[in-house]
Amino acid sequence: MIGNGFMGAAHSQGWRTAPRFFDLPVDPQMTVMVGRDPDKNAALAQKWGWAEASQDFDAVLARDDIDIVDIVTPGHLHCDMAIAALEAGKHVICEKPLANTVDEARRMADAAASAADRGVLAMVGFTYRRVPAASFARDLVARGAVGQVRQVRAQYLQDWLSDPEAPLTWRMDKSKAGSGALGDIGAHAVDLAQFITGLSLTEVSGVMETFVKERPVLAQGQGLSGSAGTERGPVTVDDYAAFSGRFDSGAMGSFEATRFATGRKNALRVEVAGDKGAVLFDLEDMNAVQYYDATAPGTEQGFTRIYVTEADHPYMEAWWPPGHMLGYEHGFSHQVKDFVEALASGSQPTPSFADGYQVQRVLGAVERSANDGSAWTATE
Repeated sequence: MIGNGFMGAAHSQGWRTAPRFFDLPVDPQMTVMVGRDPDKNAALAQKWGWAEASQDFDAVLARDDIDIVDIVTPGHLHCDMAIAALEAGKHVICEKPLANTVDEARRMADAAASAADRGVLAMVGFTYRRVPAASFARDLVARGAVGQVRQVRAQYLQDWLSDPEAPLTWRMDKSKAGSGALGDIGAHAVDLAQFITGLSLTEVSGVMETFVKERPVLAQGQGLSGSAGTERGPVTVDDYAAFSGRFDSGAMGSFEATRFATGRKNALRVEVAGDKGAVLFDLEDMNAVQYYDATAPGTEQGFTRIYVTEADHPYMEAWWPPGHMLGYEHGFSHQVKDFVEALASGSQPTPSFADGYQVQRVLGAVERSANDGSAWTATE
């Protein structure tokens, strides 16, 4: 694993836990974690369950005992690291968004397609697909429960930057993060909306805003939190992004991503409305979906809350008795399960780098639309 921040902890939990709950075809070994700070990296490697710690990415790639590279670094490092790993014959899982730019994402998708011809596979980590309720919402739409999809509403709301004195981290530096709320959390909203509906966005029209344009420089931190220093620096990414979207079926969508939604900590919500019904997934109620059957008699219509905790629901057969809830961390175990099973069978894991490239094209089109004031911008 390359990187040791917030996602490093989350991915490590997935690698540790998945083999102990799911009957995987192979047993993944947590061999080495790579990070820049030797003391910090060694301490976290031991804490999170990695056998070794290293500062040398190239040396790790050259090792014969490494089959998989898991990239959880800031976005500006994704492209070169992923391509190098694929060229070295290593399977790759890379955190979202796939890259910082459309061009980088295209290069990564091309490298993954070339590597797949040699049996080397790659996947991008849109983990919310693996929340059982989100997967079940997808299953409902796929079997026609909502009929023809007409509208999609997707929001990802957080408030961790609403304090103007919150320190300036790499996520607020365009050279490292690519974009702000749009790429960090808006990418999840885009991917999950497309995943649940089975549709692709083809046109967008968006706006973006940076509310706080200068912040104190980070003095010390880990993950999303940290302490501020005395110096100040510019915020070079968006705090807020919103856009309308048109899907390839003709359905319409509205999207919002913000890290300034006061009182909202991690609110990802996708609602799909069709001519026969509607389905709603809400991460703040992550063990349930709400389903509306418009074909039922009028006296019986209304949103029904379905707990997604039965053994027949996605991923739930490995966990607890019905009604016993799962949490945020379980998505990373499910990601490992799906990735390892795909590698063992030689099949393409999803979402692929091509899927990540498609999401990046949507993000790029939103940014172009916001910068140009365009009514509609194609995602191609």
